[in-house]
Amino acid sequence: MNSYRIFAIIPFTLFIASCSDLHLTHEKAEAKTHIEQVTQIQLDDEIHELLQQEMQAIQTGMMSLVPAIASGDWEKVADIGKNIEGSYLLKQKLTTEQRHALHKSLPAEFIKRDQAFHHSAGMLAHAAEMGHPDIVNFYFYKLNTACVECHTEFALEKFPALKPKKSAHHH
Repeated sequence: MNSYRIFAIIPFTLFIASCSDLHLTHEKAEAKTHIEQVTQIQLDDEIHELLQQEMQAIQTGMMSLVPAIASGDWEKVADIGKNIEGSYLLKQKLTTEQRHALHKSLPAEFIKRDQAFHHSAGMLAHAAEMGHPDIVNFYFYKLNTACVECHTEFALEKFPALKPKKSAHHH
């Protein structure tokens, strides 16, 4: 009975935490719309294709995490987290010259966010290896939030639904 209470409290706690962070994320995004700052990233076609493949692989991994976490399959969660941490494709397929060109093309903020994202994936893997569902859920939340924030800042043309709505009502 006590474990049922814990499993009921964990999602509630994560929900409350996400609401407070989403409010902050909304404020940050709204501030950027006042400045009308959208960062465009220019990549050559080959690197762009590899980046698209990596994003697709990350999306597949993120979607696979949901049932793995819900069923307590910590080994699978750890494997997925390690794959995301190690970068699915870019590190494996880019030549040294392409990697250098990519880093020259990317804004510093993108690189910073990318490094934090992959670090969070490693922490998710570690939490799964330790069998801590609450910490696994925390890092899954961080990964998902990082996706939304990065897409909002760097890929708004691909994800127009993420454009903050102008409204007079705030929560």
